Amino acid sequence: MSSTPDDVDLRRNSRQVTEGPQRAAARTYLKGIGFDNEALSKPIIGVAHGWIETMPCNFNHRVLANKVKQGIRAAGGTPMELNHIAISDGITMGTSGMKTSLVSREVITDSIELVARGHLFDGLVVITGCDKTIPAGVMALARLNIPGLMLYGGSIPPGHLHGEQVTIQSVFEAVGQHAAGKMTDEELDELENVASPGAGACGGQFTANTMAMAFEAMGISPAGAAMVHAQAPSKLEVAFRTGELAMEVLRRDLRPSDVITKESLQNAVAAVSGSGGSTNAVLHLLAVAKEMGVDFDIDDFDRISRSTPLLCDLLPGGRYNAVDLWHAGGTPVFLGRLKEAGQLHTDLPTVTGPTIGELADQGVEAEGQRVIRPLDDPLRATGGLAILRGNLAPEGCVVKLSGHERRRHVGPARVFEQEAAAMEVVTSGGIRPGDVIVIRNEGPTGGPGMREMLAVSSALSGIGISGEVALITDGRFSGATHGFSVGHVSPEAFHRGPIAAVREGDEITIDVDERRLSVDLTDDEIAERSAAYEPVVSPDATGVLAKYAKLVGTASEGAVTIG
Repeated sequence: MSSTPDDVDLRRNSRQVTEGPQRAAARTYLKGIGFDNEALSKPIIGVAHGWIETMPCNFNHRVLANKVKQGIRAAGGTPMELNHIAISDGITMGTSGMKTSLVSREVITDSIELVARGHLFDGLVVITGCDKTIPAGVMALARLNIPGLMLYGGSIPPGHLHGEQVTIQSVFEAVGQHAAGKMTDEELDELENVASPGAGACGGQFTANTMAMAFEAMGISPAGAAMVHAQAPSKLEVAFRTGELAMEVLRRDLRPSDVITKESLQNAVAAVSGSGGSTNAVLHLLAVAKEMGVDFDIDDFDRISRSTPLLCDLLPGGRYNAVDLWHAGGTPVFLGRLKEAGQLHTDLPTVTGPTIGELADQGVEAEGQRVIRPLDDPLRATGGLAILRGNLAPEGCVVKLSGHERRRHVGPARVFEQEAAAMEVVTSGGIRPGDVIVIRNEGPTGGPGMREMLAVSSALSGIGISGEVALITDGRFSGATHGFSVGHVSPEAFHRGPIAAVREGDEITIDVDERRLSVDLTDDEIAERSAAYEPVVSPDATGVLAKYAKLVGTASEGAVTIG
C-alpha cells in the first residue's frame, strides 16, 4: 500500500477546495445546494454513474447511488454524485449508432477523470452497468489513482415465455429465424415483450457480466457483488456496504495502483477464460493495463487461456444465466475453483480487505449446482478464447472457443465492406455452408468505432447455418456471439492490413490448434493487393467519431486513445 493508516490525510485533495478564507466562494456555492460546514469538513467521495433513459442496463443507478451515498455518510464521508454518458450496445446493434459504443468508453473515462480532478475528490466510487461503462470506470480509477472501487449494477433476470426462460440472446437469434420464415411477426412480438423484464445489463456471460466478474477477480470490485442481479432486494444492501467500503479503502489509502498489477490482470484473464467470457475483455483489460502502466499484452491472454479450464456453463454457449450463477455461489465459488486449479495469484490485495485467495476460500457453494463445474469435470480442458496470428493477422486477433466444438475451418472468402452489406446477404439466404464471411472496414479507425457484429452472427444462428460457416472481421463481437467467429483482426483494413487484400473466393484457414489465421496468398500478393486497396470513406468527417478516428490506436493494444 501507499502508506500506513497513521500517515493518511483523508482530505489531502478536498481541503484544497474547502479550507481557508480564500475558499469562501467555493463553500458558498456548495452551501447553497445543501452542503453545510460539517459535510465540508469530511472527506469528499465522488459517486459516478451513468443513469440514462436509453437502456435498462443503467436504469437502477440513481437508486444504487443513493444507497452508496448513505453508506459513505454513515462511515464518515461526504458523497458528491456525478453523471456520465452511456451507449447501449444492444439497442444500437446493427445501426450506425453502434459506432459510438466503443468511443463512449474513452469519453466516459475522460468525463469521470475531469470531474474527479477538477473537484479534487479524496476517493471515488464508480457504479457501472452497460458494457463500456465497466472498463471505463476502472480506467478512470487507474488514471486518477485515488482510493476507490467499482460497483456493478447487476444483470437483468431472464424473462419467461411458454414456461421457458428467454434472454436478449433469444431475441437476436429470433431475428434470423424471422428472416428465414421460421417465426411469425406475432411470435417475434410476443418474445420481445418479455425477454428483457426491467432494469439491469444483459443476463448471460456477455460483455457486462464478463467484465464485472473480471474486475471482482482483479480485486477492484467488492467481493460477491458482481452477480447479485439488478432487481434483487439485496442489491441495495450491497450498494450501502460499498459506500462504507469506500471509506475503509480511503482510510487504508489503498490505491488502484496497489490493486491493478500484472498478477491481478492475470487473475482477471483467468476469470474470463474459465467462464467462457466475452472477447471484448481482451480490448478492455489491455486498455486498463495501459492506463495503469502495466506491461501486459495480447499474448498473455492466450497463454493463460491455454492453462485455464473452462468451468462455467453460461450463455451464450452454455445453459445458464447470471442469476443462476449467483444462486450457485457467484464469483467467489468460481474463484475457489481457479485457486484449486492453480490459476489464481492468491496473495494480492483487494478493496474488500482480505486477499483474493482468502476471498476465494469464503465462497459458499449451493448444493447440487451445475453452473460452475468441478475441476474433474470441466466443459473444456482449456479456456474460452484464443489469440491467433498468421498472414491475415500479423498483430493478432481473437477467437471465442466456448459454445462450439470447431477448431479448424477452411473455406472460400465472402467479402463485405462493412456490416450492413453482410447482413443483407445473410438474411436473404446468400451464404452457403463452408463460407468464410469477411467483414472489414469495421476496425477502430475504419468504422470508426469498431462495431460489434452480433446482428450478423445471430442471424446466422437463427437461420441455422452458424455451425457450418465462419466469420472474421477487423471489428468486434458481442459477448452474446457464439459460433466460429474471429474478431479484432489487426492491422485493420483501413490501415491496409492483410485483411484488405482478401478477395471473393480466396481460401481462408482458421486453425485454433496452430493459432493461425491465414489466406492462401503469397506475401507479395498480399502486399500488392493491400497497397492498391481503397478503404471505405467514412461519412463521419467531423465531430467525435472523426476525432476518435484520428486518435485511436490498434485493437491489438486495446484501441485506446492515448499514446
